[in-house]
Amino acid sequence: MEEMEEELKCPVCGSLFREPIILPCSHNICLACARNILVQTPDTESPQSSRASGSGVSDYDYLDLDKMSLYSEADSGYGSYGGFASVPTTPCQKSPNGVRVFPPTVPPPPPQHHLLLQPGSFPSIPRNSCITCPQCHRSLNLDDRGLRGFPKNRVLEGVVDRYQQSKAAALRCQLCEKSPKEATVMCEQCDVFYCDPCRLRCHPPRGPLAKHHLVPPAQGRVSRRLSPRKISTCTEHELENHSMYCVQCKIPVCYQCLEEGKHSSHEVKALGAMWKLHKGQLSLALNILSDRAKEAKEFLVQLRNMVQQIQENSVELEACLVAQCDALIDALNRRKAQLLSRVNKEHEHKLKVVRDQISHCTVKLRQTTGLMEYCLEVIKENDPSGFLQISDALIRRVHMTENQWGKATLTPRMTTDFDLTLDSGPLLQTIHQLDFVQMKVPSPVPATPILQLEECCTNNNSATLSWKQPPLSTVQVDGYILELDDGNGGQFREVYVGKETMCTVDGLHFNSTYSSRVKAFNKSGVGQYSKTLVMQTAETGYNSCVLNTVGAVAWFTFDPSSAHPDIIFSNDNLTVTCNSYDDRVVLGNTGFSRGVHYWELSVDRYDNHPDPAFGVARADVLKDVMLGKDDKAWAMYVDNNRSWFMHNNSHTNRTDGGISKGTTVGVLLDLAHGTLTFSVNDEQQGPIAFDSMEGLFLPAISLNRNVQVTLHTGLPIPEFHTARNPEPPSSVC
Repeated sequence: MEEMEEELKCPVCGSLFREPIILPCSHNICLACARNILVQTPDTESPQSSRASGSGVSDYDYLDLDKMSLYSEADSGYGSYGGFASVPTTPCQKSPNGVRVFPPTVPPPPPQHHLLLQPGSFPSIPRNSCITCPQCHRSLNLDDRGLRGFPKNRVLEGVVDRYQQSKAAALRCQLCEKSPKEATVMCEQCDVFYCDPCRLRCHPPRGPLAKHHLVPPAQGRVSRRLSPRKISTCTEHELENHSMYCVQCKIPVCYQCLEEGKHSSHEVKALGAMWKLHKGQLSLALNILSDRAKEAKEFLVQLRNMVQQIQENSVELEACLVAQCDALIDALNRRKAQLLSRVNKEHEHKLKVVRDQISHCTVKLRQTTGLMEYCLEVIKENDPSGFLQISDALIRRVHMTENQWGKATLTPRMTTDFDLTLDSGPLLQTIHQLDFVQMKVPSPVPATPILQLEECCTNNNSATLSWKQPPLSTVQVDGYILELDDGNGGQFREVYVGKETMCTVDGLHFNSTYSSRVKAFNKSGVGQYSKTLVMQTAETGYNSCVLNTVGAVAWFTFDPSSAHPDIIFSNDNLTVTCNSYDDRVVLGNTGFSRGVHYWELSVDRYDNHPDPAFGVARADVLKDVMLGKDDKAWAMYVDNNRSWFMHNNSHTNRTDGGISKGTTVGVLLDLAHGTLTFSVNDEQQGPIAFDSMEGLFLPAISLNRNVQVTLHTGLPIPEFHTARNPEPPSSVC
């Protein structure tokens, strides 16, 4: 409506029409203005004689003096007129909008006479009066009815009334999400009306926005209507408009900037073309983001359904638990309370996780919706230069928001099932041991000892060995048996029997290779031998390193000092998991720069199909992203169906075959040939993952709270590598 205001103004007074009448030429004029521009024609002077007797050139000599035929009142509803005549030679004046009109030749009636007229009434008009249309300049003589012969334009009068009502209505904020509040300011640069909360949130008075000019809404509407949209000018050449766009600098430029050579080596494109290109990119990104928002809404429905299902499953499990405990009422009352407490904790934990995820996704969705609405308003921007000044930031922000709705975000962080089963079969004398079923079968004999390589070494012709029991073993150990061969590959012989977990053997041959192993025993029997450790004594009396038959033995653990704080260690730093849903990185405590090294990681727990990553990294790798996202790590990340290799956020060699609970992932670092290879369950996974590997590398993995892995080191080189590289590399520390 504001753009139509000029069409609703009288051509004589320049104001909005008041009681408009329709002239025979179809133009409109206010009734009061029609009375003001009447011209009386003398009775003795005909139009032809007046025109001929003019002493000078009349301002209206150029007018069309042809007579217009009028429809009868019965045909069209218009009144009959006396017809048009040529115009008398009366001097003309100009109205407020620049249209020339005739002044009245007869004195106007006294003011009090005008006050007595009712609205819409017509005063008496002198005979032989003439009126000239101020727009097309056609003239006509009025008949006896005078101005009463012109019909009123009721439709135009109604349009003017509605327009004035719309102007009086309060301006509303353009950024309110639901019920728009009354606007308090308008930004002349953004061309947006804001209420106070939206102004503080979307247009804070800091940074570049501090230079914007805020005006009252009424003033802003007037300036928007009266002032044509400003064309953005160059910041360095204020008199020049932007005409081109520098792709490298990502700013609009004028032709004078180009002539001065400031962008001579840059790619420059037309401003309109880049405007359309960026609008298309933003629209495409918004479409993708809209799809993500739709998926997020469906995901929230799924999460809310999970809350009800968790509650139902919790009630069912509690009822079953109470029924079983009631059968052993006297002996099981105290234990029953403990078990119920565990179920309730699990119940609360699941609900808390799901509700936290609902809250998290709701906030993200609200932010996404707000960004979408703001971008849609920006797309409506008609100023290419102003749009391009913010389009890049908006496109990046939309892509960043779209990336936040990834698979991990739209995957439930908790299952609805309770993995707890109560077995009521044990006898009453074992009631105090009653617990949820644990899938553990204790061994009657001691578990296999673990050699602690970091404490094993040789010094001249002596060898020191150290071992320990597995941390999860509960079987009693009465002692250990340490065995060495003769240094020439002969039979093993016992060199130590006792309860100590460290032993130094003296009197060995120099420049000899000894194999050693240890086992534990108790009253039930003797356990399994440990892995065989091969050690080389010194040639002439200096320290040597621990070797295996094909290269350097890689015995190490995870390093708590360099790991992300969210990593949880157990099993003497051999087992790790995480307390965060985001991927976190943990490194080994030993680095490798030469030789061939192989280690394995067994998957102890794998829930909700996460993507753990295995590989190697530099010491300064990022610890709060997936392994392989930066250029400091080389990794294979794998889910339950397939795997990819990744370095510097580049994904290659998708390979079918994933992991699950109980899977073993092998990592083979061959620095003799500069390669990194992976295996899953003793089968090579894909081709050689990376080559040209040089420098110092640390074993590394990344995982979240849905994964737990255990590290196994000091292993022989797998067969697929020895078949590919039959010649053994030189052994180094």
